[in-house]
Amino acid sequence: MAACLPGILPALTPAEALEVSMVASVAGTLEEGRINRTRPFRAPHHSASMAALTGGGLRVRPGEVSMAHLGVLFLDELPEFQRAVLDSLRQPLESGKIDVARANAHVTYPARVQLIAAMNPCRCGHLGDPALACSRAPRCAADYQSRVSGPLLDRIDLHVDVDPVRAVDLALPPPAEGSAEVAERVAAARAIQTARLVDTSLRTNAELDGPALDAYATPDEAGQKLLMQAAETMHLSARGYTRMLRVARTIADLAGAGQIGRIHVAEALSYRRQPPRA
Repeated sequence: MAACLPGILPALTPAEALEVSMVASVAGTLEEGRINRTRPFRAPHHSASMAALTGGGLRVRPGEVSMAHLGVLFLDELPEFQRAVLDSLRQPLESGKIDVARANAHVTYPARVQLIAAMNPCRCGHLGDPALACSRAPRCAADYQSRVSGPLLDRIDLHVDVDPVRAVDLALPPPAEGSAEVAERVAAARAIQTARLVDTSLRTNAELDGPALDAYATPDEAGQKLLMQAAETMHLSARGYTRMLRVARTIADLAGAGQIGRIHVAEALSYRRQPPRA
């Protein structure tokens, strides 16, 4: 599913293609000096070091988070990464860039990525199946999931539980809607964002902040009331609040709505990570 995501994203604009190609050129991966016109998809192994993910080395080069600039960074088996390595992504996920400081160089690389992370609910992977779950369930799930820090999870906008694919599911007919149809809807929503932000330096809703967030992502009265109720009951942080507004703005764009309504806020809230129960 993660590998399919670049296929539904809009094509790179000429300016974006140049940015992606510049990073690849610095990393030494640009093929025959040709401009890269496809969105990057990077999937580093969970044994990757901090330098491999964020950049570094004797001759400082971009890491995976920069190689995925304007594309997808996929981290499979998220809790298996070293915690310090994961936490090194907190700053670039917030700012869209990464500062690499070494004794012989101090370099800033772009790092505007879509982070996709996948993980089992626990180490054995069978938490929801009493017949297969280990003897430590459900305690093992809490221990396993706690390997990912709260601040990093707070930077992930959509938290979706996916049921296991059974063998019998593979025999079902293909879905009626494929990547091409989804890509059309995404392109239409991106076109709305481009038109809205044409007079700014911003490109997508993910970059909305400050006055731009107030101007373009303020819900209607019913949506604002629901938002304030959720902020209290879900203990939303300031970061979570603004990220939720960006998601609601995108949901409204996908629906072709000019203003964020209660239904868009409700859907955005449904994707937020729920606070643990006492």
